Amino acid sequence: MLPTEPYLSQHALWPTEGRHILACHDDETVVVYQAYRPVIGEYAARHQRFGGEFSLSRMSWIKPNFLWMMYRSGWGTKEGQEVTLAVRLRRAFFDEILRTAVPSSFDGTSHGSREAWRDAVRSSEVRLQWDPDHDPTGRRSDRRAIQLGLRGRTLRRYAEEEPLEILDLSGFVAEQRSNVGASHAGLSTPRERVYRPKDPTISQRLGLDVT
Repeated sequence: MLPTEPYLSQHALWPTEGRHILACHDDETVVVYQAYRPVIGEYAARHQRFGGEFSLSRMSWIKPNFLWMMYRSGWGTKEGQEVTLAVRLRRAFFDEILRTAVPSSFDGTSHGSREAWRDAVRSSEVRLQWDPDHDPTGRRSDRRAIQLGLRGRTLRRYAEEEPLEILDLSGFVAEQRSNVGASHAGLSTPRERVYRPKDPTISQRLGLDVT
């Protein structure tokens, strides 16, 4: 399993606003999350790669923030998202994904014109989206959370070549779901801190805020 800490202890350390990547990481690796129906999720955990009914022809979204994944999957209760996976990647590969990501919508900063942005979207294998982060009960936060859509060769590498470890967190998710409440007493989540790419130009390109 992943290292965990009480949610309330971690919450006190996290930034309350701005663009930040919260992730479970160390000097060499970073964890991202996905949620699938059992036939896909259990295959990935068993074989330590994605295959079977997993589609390489569709964009697949990864999320480094555990609570954002819980918001999207309803803590593993939404149909088709019953199995929560934690996928450990090399930081070098994750930073490569960040470096090549193109925003899902035109923001006027990373590309000089809408036409240039559209060309970048068409050619890129990584889509970037910033969304409001959420607390364990689903309340929106002023902090923004990142998700990354993969396709093409990047998705194939993610699915078949790059995972160092794929963990099925479904049991942990079900256990902690019962600790979500008004006070969140007893709630533990994977240990996450602000992630900074080793190349500072990536942080600048993404518009990450400094803590």
